Amino acid sequence: MSSPESQSVADTLVQWQKVAGRQHLPWQNTGDAYRVWLSEVMLQQTQVTTVLGYYDRFLKAFPTVTELAQASEEEVMQLWAGLGYYSRARNLHACARQVLARFGGEFPRDVDALESLPGIGRSTAGAIASLSWGLAAPILDGNVKRVYCRLFGVEGYPEQTAVKRELWAIAERELSQQAPGVYNQALMDLGATVCTPKNPNCAKCPLMKRCVALKKGMVGQLPQPKPKKPRPSQYFVALAVRSKHGEVGLTARQGKGVWRGLWMWPHLSLEGVDQVVDWPELAPLLQEIGLQADERQQAELVRQLKALNRQDWLVHELTHRKMHFKVLALDGVSGGDLVAWSDRAVPRLVHKIMEQLGWT
Repeated sequence: MSSPESQSVADTLVQWQKVAGRQHLPWQNTGDAYRVWLSEVMLQQTQVTTVLGYYDRFLKAFPTVTELAQASEEEVMQLWAGLGYYSRARNLHACARQVLARFGGEFPRDVDALESLPGIGRSTAGAIASLSWGLAAPILDGNVKRVYCRLFGVEGYPEQTAVKRELWAIAERELSQQAPGVYNQALMDLGATVCTPKNPNCAKCPLMKRCVALKKGMVGQLPQPKPKKPRPSQYFVALAVRSKHGEVGLTARQGKGVWRGLWMWPHLSLEGVDQVVDWPELAPLLQEIGLQADERQQAELVRQLKALNRQDWLVHELTHRKMHFKVLALDGVSGGDLVAWSDRAVPRLVHKIMEQLGWT
């Protein structure tokens, strides 16, 4: 057998994958494009350990892409709730519907056709094609970008146009033509288990003697991070209402916001951290949940408004923004259009506010 240094990168990784790669993930070795696609979408910006439970619940609810396509958006969002990056769920549903409408419920065995579907970019299309059917299609997800940047000493932020173009050229050049699916899985596994963002285990890497970053002492510097931009801060006052029986005052969010299709507490957007909120501004929030505050409830909310400046901000961080909430709460109410929160698709923030109030 030839030494690892004399083998191609592809041969080395294919051999490594069979011995040291992950073998027991539920979507592996199924030849099922639906399962591979579902896992790829869920794994975008999310760890495998987090995805496993969601993946299992999705498959039980929607065993085929046709059943997913025929589900309502509310059903899909409810199962996705808590996984974050909710545009993925909306694209997932839209993609399933197009697979049914355009391709009769079967994913097309063509990379260009896959890329034409909602939420499927070039890398996801390559993963579906190679892992499901063994087609020679490269991938370039976050793990793979990191491996290639270190292995070949590629400097610059990987999302910059020129850097990404260079990485795609590497991905095409190094791709195994004989076992593209095994090779692509090896790249993902190497990035996930060995060539990790922090504390990579270079001694366990089958490519360590080839690694430019290791030779130059740059493993910790590559890939170069995204140039930092300050995340804008946003400020809100939320109204949390709970009935005597545990139903809560959530409303379905419409429009194009981050929580579109999810159920959220009614809330006011503030112009700044020091904006004062008065009683008349709460009327629209009460109307959202069909509640007419009686004198006792009105007095309680006015009392909380006067003390609002002393309340600490509850901070909820998203990728592109930092959200700050203060909370007004009414507990034990009667009437209103309250709902059972466990039956609704809710973002993590709903749970955080309930935890702060001791309602969980």
